[in-house]
Amino acid sequence: MATDIIAQLADSLAKTAVKDGELSYKGQGRKLDDAKSVEDMVKEIQDFEGLQALRLEGNTFGVAAAQAIAKTLETKSDFKRCYWSDMFTGRLRSEIPPALNSLGDALMLASARLTVLDLSDNAFGPDGVKGIEKLLKSVTCFTLQELRLNNCGMGIGGGKILASSLIQCHHKSSAENSPLSLKVFVAGRNRLENEGATALAQAFQLMSSLEEVHMPQNGINHSGVTALATAMQHNPGLRILNLNDNTFTEKGAVAMAQALKHLRSVQVINFGDCLVRPEGAKAIAETVSEGLPILKELNLSYGEITAEAALAVVQAVKNKDQLEKLDLNGNCLGDDGCKALKDAMEGMNMGEFLGSLSDDEGELEEDEDEEEDEEEDDDDYEEDEEEEEELEEEEVEESSQNKLSTPTSAPRPPDVSSFLIFPSPDKLLKLGAKRALLVQQQVDLTDPSKTAEALLKIASVYKEENSDVKHAVLDTIDGLLNKAFSTPSFQSFSFVSSLLVLLGLIKSEDKVKPVLVVPGHLHVLEHIVRQDYFPKESVAVLEAFVSRNSKSLESCGNARNSLQSTLHRVRYQS
Repeated sequence: MATDIIAQLADSLAKTAVKDGELSYKGQGRKLDDAKSVEDMVKEIQDFEGLQALRLEGNTFGVAAAQAIAKTLETKSDFKRCYWSDMFTGRLRSEIPPALNSLGDALMLASARLTVLDLSDNAFGPDGVKGIEKLLKSVTCFTLQELRLNNCGMGIGGGKILASSLIQCHHKSSAENSPLSLKVFVAGRNRLENEGATALAQAFQLMSSLEEVHMPQNGINHSGVTALATAMQHNPGLRILNLNDNTFTEKGAVAMAQALKHLRSVQVINFGDCLVRPEGAKAIAETVSEGLPILKELNLSYGEITAEAALAVVQAVKNKDQLEKLDLNGNCLGDDGCKALKDAMEGMNMGEFLGSLSDDEGELEEDEDEEEDEEEDDDDYEEDEEEEEELEEEEVEESSQNKLSTPTSAPRPPDVSSFLIFPSPDKLLKLGAKRALLVQQQVDLTDPSKTAEALLKIASVYKEENSDVKHAVLDTIDGLLNKAFSTPSFQSFSFVSSLLVLLGLIKSEDKVKPVLVVPGHLHVLEHIVRQDYFPKESVAVLEAFVSRNSKSLESCGNARNSLQSTLHRVRYQS
């Protein structure tokens, strides 16, 4: 008899884990249909003094079984944590709301103060949310810190009910000087879509206490993402933001980037598979570069991001001392883009933090619409050329008239704008000794793309065999870059990216028209690389793209080879 009692006790202990006020039946796979099937649980719960947490996940409870468990919780005033995920497998959806209602009523009757409510992986839909609606609005949830409802199929309706419940809880708790301060919110795979996300955003903004938000795979588009972005900027303690597998597009990504500028505690950003696209990635890169001082992980995978935008992201993490992982896999970088990213990260001694690029989609192919856009751009370009020719003819006519009416002792002042529109060696020389200053005054040096454009126009008139022109070009270039790189807001990596676009080495999502590359461009670039303008990682990026088999550089054989050698030498010199 004693042996049987010992055996039963051993069996009970084997099935039941007890620690720190927690009673666990986790993962036992028991099918519990009625009160009789849970008699042992009921007794153990009743006998557990100071019960604070109950783990029921991995079993399946019928209504009667849940009601029996609930009855014994009515006296547990110390109760704090509900780990009740995956506890209705195989049950009818109609069974779940009454089961949840009975458990919630018991906790309210016990005057429990919850800190954790986990009902994940229970496919209860909007009706299931109604089953916890009363609980969420009650004083029992005034102290709630973690709400986990992952993979519950709430839908738009459930999301709205949940949002309303949280808002009411906050209002009621605030009236008693103990406002709801939810820290962790998890609701992935719930088909919340824009309406559900927007409703929850209102609750998030009201609480202002969130530290972790996990809402992946919810079918949220840019309007819902924008609403969430607005809410996030009102939660200064936010550490983790996971919106994986929703659809940001550029609008949502830019809105989220702006919101993140208000936050300083963010450590993990997961915007993977969110279609942030190039402009969205650049906006996020700008925010990362300017703020987020303790960022550890940044996931922008599978977002249709081009090499140019990805390089901006890489540069943005340069000074993130706590970075542990940068994920840019599954984007549209191409082989050369992947190499450039790896070289840039290694150049910053951060190569180990770059995730795999094995699923790269290759450079983004232009579809028929884009080809039509290109044709329109070509038409515009031809019109621009015609306008330029007309302007040049007018300039010649005006010059002729001036020759007739103006004494030779009073020549026209140097015209920088004319040179930048129609560059020529003669025009550059005529700008005189102050040509560098005159160009600086004409170019917006706070804009990396405009600076790169001006540089290539100046470089286009470079003549290796003409020392006067060569000196004038290099002197003007040095003046331009010295001024630009001494401007605190100047973004050197964006400047390099713009150069690569204009040289036709990477595609631009803005349909920027590449220049016709001449040897002078590469000779000037070689001169620049020898100076101290570029950091080593930028040199590595330039080397990667100049070394590729590009049609735009085919006519510059010797100049290209010389530039490659200089880039390689500068990159590896101590």
